[in-house]
Order: sequence, then C-alpha cells, then structure tokens
Amino acid sequence: MTIDQIRQEIDRLDSELLRIFNRRAGLALEIGAIKKDKGLPVYDPTREKKIFERMQRENAGPLDNGAIVRLFERVIDESRRLERIMTHRGESDGRKEL
Repeated sequence: MTIDQIRQEIDRLDSELLRIFNRRAGLALEIGAIKKDKGLPVYDPTREKKIFERMQRENAGPLDNGAIVRLFERVIDESRRLERIMTHRGESDGRKEL
C-alpha cells in the first residue's frame, strides 16, 4: 500500500469512529434521561471499572492497555459530561454547555 492509500483508510476509519462516538453519546443521553427520572447519580464507578477491564481483556494491540484505558476514560468523560448537561437541563439559566 502507498502512503496515500493508508491515509485514505485512516480517513475512512476516522469517519467510522466519529459515527460510533456520536451513537455512543446518544445512548449515554438516553441513560442520562433514565438516571434523571430515577434520581440516580451520573457517575457510576463500578460500571466504568467494568468497561476498562473488558476493554483491556479484549485489547489485541498494538495499543497497550494503558493507552486503551486513557482513550476510554476520555470517551466516558465526554459521555458523563453530556449526562450531566441533561440532568441539569432546566435547572440552569438555559445556556447551552456543549
């Protein structure tokens, strides 16, 4: 493969990741709505620990487990941020925090 061909594949994968990240965020918003209705906290450390453990078990590399955890920490942080925005929507002055 040429550099341009490899870059095209990377671009395709980036587009796929973007779609997946946004789908995941949409699901997190659904969970946020359920948590809000049930009065549950946004942060669930047990769930996050399970995600990190599962991702490390499934990791075949070349990224090491530390890199995988850092990537998923960031993804989860953003999902949690969206859940918090939803949880507090209507309680603030209406400014959008995205």
